[in-house]
Amino acid sequence: MAPTKRFSGKSVIITGSSNGIGRATAVLFAKQGAQVTITGRDEERLEAAKKQILKLTSKPNDLNVVVANLTDSKGLDDIVNSTLTKFGKIDILINNAGANISDGTLNTDQSIELYQKTFQINFQAVVEMIKKTKEHLIKTKGEIVNVSSIAGNEQAFSATPYYCAAKSALNQYTRCIALDLIQYGVRVNSVSPGVVVTGFLGAMGLPDEFRDKVTTSDDSLEPLNFQMANFMASNKACIPAGFCAKPNDIAEIILFLSDRKKSQYIVGQSIVADGGTSLVTGMTAFDMHEMI
Repeated sequence: MAPTKRFSGKSVIITGSSNGIGRATAVLFAKQGAQVTITGRDEERLEAAKKQILKLTSKPNDLNVVVANLTDSKGLDDIVNSTLTKFGKIDILINNAGANISDGTLNTDQSIELYQKTFQINFQAVVEMIKKTKEHLIKTKGEIVNVSSIAGNEQAFSATPYYCAAKSALNQYTRCIALDLIQYGVRVNSVSPGVVVTGFLGAMGLPDEFRDKVTTSDDSLEPLNFQMANFMASNKACIPAGFCAKPNDIAEIILFLSDRKKSQYIVGQSIVADGGTSLVTGMTAFDMHEMI
């Protein structure tokens, strides 16, 4: 008799799961027996994610695919209603969707329009999604995991103030609702990744002429992402651990926080997973013995 999988019978919604951390998380949940709803705006990428999951699990009845825009309230309703129709309940909500979007401006020159868009996808969509799933998660005494960023922590990234502020707001919101919802048996936590090898740099709107200058032998990554990841991994001032995380590294933490048997005493916390980046200051980035 095959052993019971970690998330057998659990219904999971993962926003922003067409690629990157979200897709890796969906794959891991599916492999562990969960019924998974994957979401995203890009139908082609969602189809690719669907094929990857079904190749590993071969259980189409345990997979729900929803094309939806999280900045549209109707899109959020579609995700929730579709999940309830197919699986009958919601046990786990992973708020992964987010973006460090750009309009070509940086620092205090960033526009108010960019501020509104940044907060809408990185903060408001999470708030709305939790409000729409709250009653269902209370019924199942479920789990919420928000995907934040070290950009929301104490150290400053002056080039992208709106993104940092949105993630900081998400961190505090996680703590506030964790304190509220634990009385109903619902746990809320988050993970704050550092640099992860995904499409994060391309999504920031860097000029095509700059991106085209970079080459790589790894077909699975955009050239710019690959080169920047290598640079950061080799620079102790960026990542002391000496390597960039892959989406699966963060996905494993998300599953840990979603598994009450393994993390039941963790409530309202954000697990920082950055290879030591947030430990580095300007003073420690250099070998003082070599300088003396």
